[in-house]
Amino acid sequence: MRIVVCVKQVPNPDIAASQYRVDEQARTVTPVAGVQWVMSPFDEQAVEAALRIREVHPAAKITVMSLGPERARNVLKHGLAMGADEGVLLTDTAFTDSDGYTTALTLAAAIKKIGNVDLVLTGRQAADWDSGVVGAGVGELLGVPVISCAKEVRIEDGVVRVERVLDDGTEIIEVPLPAVVTVSNELGAPRTPSLRETMRAARKPVAAWSASDLGLAADAVGAAGARRVVERMFIPVKQNRCELVAGSSPEEQAAGLALRLREAKLI
Repeated sequence: MRIVVCVKQVPNPDIAASQYRVDEQARTVTPVAGVQWVMSPFDEQAVEAALRIREVHPAAKITVMSLGPERARNVLKHGLAMGADEGVLLTDTAFTDSDGYTTALTLAAAIKKIGNVDLVLTGRQAADWDSGVVGAGVGELLGVPVISCAKEVRIEDGVVRVERVLDDGTEIIEVPLPAVVTVSNELGAPRTPSLRETMRAARKPVAAWSASDLGLAADAVGAAGARRVVERMFIPVKQNRCELVAGSSPEEQAAGLALRLREAKLI
């Protein structure tokens, strides 16, 4: 069984919003120097899901794949330290400023290059832009079924069985392999790499593929092929106003509040 886990390097989600700068003219967000880059937490749980599958199916081979600059090797090393078998870094100046579509296109091309992949796992969304479209896009481009927001993923007799999170509960979905599954935080905490696996990770293979290696034209990927149009990017202006509702008793204040809410057409 061949499993590919798509992971993304993002600025540490725990850092304060004040550590980012919004350039309204360029319509970009830039973290200040020194910000720590980590694996997106949802993607870390996707790696965990793959490792749990391998515990049941020891012959499974796990590849962690990331699209990004050279520094994205660090998230591949983290995935390898968790227990994955090999890494693939998709890096090329042509991939710069990829949107959801061109990211999915590039990942799908790399998965096809690997060949005979049974299961693709991704996080349900990235922790930076929270779009949640790349996993479904990869499935669409590969022409395979997609199950989103997985709480549990099992493989049985060529079928992937997923417990999927809903707003008011869960549901069980089964589809034949190959398939794409996006993993949600309800899966549970990912394992912490052991010292032994961390040392072994340094010896595990990491391939680096460019656009030409994937048979993709430079004008079809990255910003050149992007379908996202950013019309404006700005920091919202918050205008809060506090109004004291007068009254000699709680009942009088409540009646006054109800009246003000009705005037504002909120009730």
